[in-house]
Amino acid sequence: MDVGTAVTAAWSSGISMYGVLALLGIAGRAGWIDGFSLLQRPGVLVALIVLFVVELIADKVPYVDSAWDAVHTVIRPVAGAFVMTQAQDASFGEPLLALSGGALALSSHSAKASTRLVVNASPEPASNIVVSALEDGFVGLLMALAFAYPEVAFAITLVLAIVSIIVAVALFRTARRIARRLRARRDATRTGVDDP
Repeated sequence: MDVGTAVTAAWSSGISMYGVLALLGIAGRAGWIDGFSLLQRPGVLVALIVLFVVELIADKVPYVDSAWDAVHTVIRPVAGAFVMTQAQDASFGEPLLALSGGALALSSHSAKASTRLVVNASPEPASNIVVSALEDGFVGLLMALAFAYPEVAFAITLVLAIVSIIVAVALFRTARRIARRLRARRDATRTGVDDP
């Protein structure tokens, strides 16, 4: 598999791991990319597609999405590491490839999880559906670009990795401020109720 495709798939795994792995398996079976014989097995492909559908639904439900992200905080970087080790024309050793793939997936996962924490603080549920649909569409477009033009996808993904780290830090701080305000409001409500 081309390095550009591997880098893009590793980063995208942090947002939609099962969807990306399923796409890589389908692309391998179709002959669009080399590698990933494990992902091309019919049983594995079916399992990935089923898990993608579960993730697609869970990702659109407020707070369920954050719980899903919490569970996948370790799993998505491992998937990113696995994807990067499949890069064929890389001049780096496998441990370095695995570390870089895990870091790429962790950067996008962190941005996604932080975004969801902030979105979950909004009072209406429609924003979760919109954000999730945008994420899914973006990953699909990015992966299509990675299959057709790996070098272009590589350059875009490197920029996205830097942006996702900045977004994750900024939104995590915002989420902490929102959580403090909600706790203060809840404590003030309790205090007001308990007073005679």
